[in-house]
Amino acid sequence: MNKSLLALAVSGLLVFAQTAQAGVSATVTAASDYTFNGVSQTGNDPALQGSLDYAADSGWYMGTWASNVDFGPGEDTNLEWDFYVGQYFQLTDVVSLDAGIAYYTYHGDDASSDYKYPEVYTKFGFANDLGQTELNFWYSWDYFGVEADHYIAMIAHTFTIAEGHDIRISFDRSTSMDEDLYSWDNSASYNHVRIAYMTSYAGFDFTLAAEDTSMDIDSADARIVFSVARTFGG
Repeated sequence: MNKSLLALAVSGLLVFAQTAQAGVSATVTAASDYTFNGVSQTGNDPALQGSLDYAADSGWYMGTWASNVDFGPGEDTNLEWDFYVGQYFQLTDVVSLDAGIAYYTYHGDDASSDYKYPEVYTKFGFANDLGQTELNFWYSWDYFGVEADHYIAMIAHTFTIAEGHDIRISFDRSTSMDEDLYSWDNSASYNHVRIAYMTSYAGFDFTLAAEDTSMDIDSADARIVFSVARTFGG
């Protein structure tokens, strides 16, 4: 699916969200780059992304998300299309838990489907006087379809600097538990740091982020990423 077809699909999501029942929402995002844990998935080029979500009052949710991708010369994979289902729990007044499973799929040529993989996640939230702290974990037993065990651990904190203006700082570490099956830059793990400014205006959500990784490759170098998103329904 090229960007034109993705744009048509995104338009369809908006129409569906605007006519669907309560709890259904659609989000469209335009970004200067699509980075996944600090690594560009679009060859350092812009991305058009869309999601369709349903959230129940009980806390469970399900959804789908898509973006154009570009894995470099010789690769015809051009679409990532993900699915997820989970449950959100408000454990106490200050502690929350979000747990679920996601399935990543890739499309563009016959070999693209080889990259598909499942992932389970748990996200802990801690509200405090200084903002919101997160401890997040992701684990896959078949990372990018190569049967490698892989996990990501993240700590993040979001705080408000003025009404409607937030800063989010995060640090995460990606680790392959099977280096012979999957590694990055000849290493079994790497670090990623990101700081983002977030605000909203006229129904649009704006994010300006600076990020970098411990890898010395072009797709994971320090960069500035800007995105604008609009959510419909809900």
